[in-house]
Amino acid sequence: MLVAAAVCPCPPLLVPEVAAGAAPELNPARAACADALGVLAAARPDTLVVVGPAGLGGRGWHPQGAQGSFHGFGVDVSVRLGPAGDAVGERALPPSLAVAAWLLERTGWADAPIEGLGVGEPLEPERCVETGRELGARAGRTAMLVMGDASACRSLKAPGYLDERAAPFDAAVARALGTADVAALQALDPGLAHELKASGRAPWQVLAGAAEGAGLDGALLYDDAPYGVGYLVAAWS
Repeated sequence: MLVAAAVCPCPPLLVPEVAAGAAPELNPARAACADALGVLAAARPDTLVVVGPAGLGGRGWHPQGAQGSFHGFGVDVSVRLGPAGDAVGERALPPSLAVAAWLLERTGWADAPIEGLGVGEPLEPERCVETGRELGARAGRTAMLVMGDASACRSLKAPGYLDERAAPFDAAVARALGTADVAALQALDPGLAHELKASGRAPWQVLAGAAEGAGLDGALLYDDAPYGVGYLVAAWS
């Protein structure tokens, strides 16, 4: 049963070493992520499942202790998904789950065992929702940390340039996350999300499947678009 969820953006820029001189600009986002993780800890889950976008693949599980790094961004920072586990020889965490691992390390997470799930950004909504339903049907108290960015088309200097559809799309997602509106998240258009470079669509729809019938309330903790990319932080409990 899903008892709590935190939704966070996943730009490597959240890691100060990656952001370098621009690091202070994302301090409010980091603080909101820490608050959202506090909601997860307060729920006392038996298991934490971390879900994030993982390129073009389908679904891929990463055990507790799986490692990732930000070496590809020119900094010598390595992370581990929770305490050391039986993850020797496992493939590296995708960037979104590496950011999640960094957030968990930063807040000293030690409240429950962790699993990581990377979902391919093209994964169909039906498969995302069904994956979430499987998580929500687990025995015990499950919490989720859901990683993903909104559109990357909010300004002329954004990675996807300016698209007039981006702001309304992000506003609709923010409303859905802030009110724990499962139906609205399930109804997100994967084609539009792809065109707007919104990497969070598939993970949000996994969350929507897991939260069906859970009766959770939502709170939007952060909503901004630095660098023309929509970053949203929410907590469900």
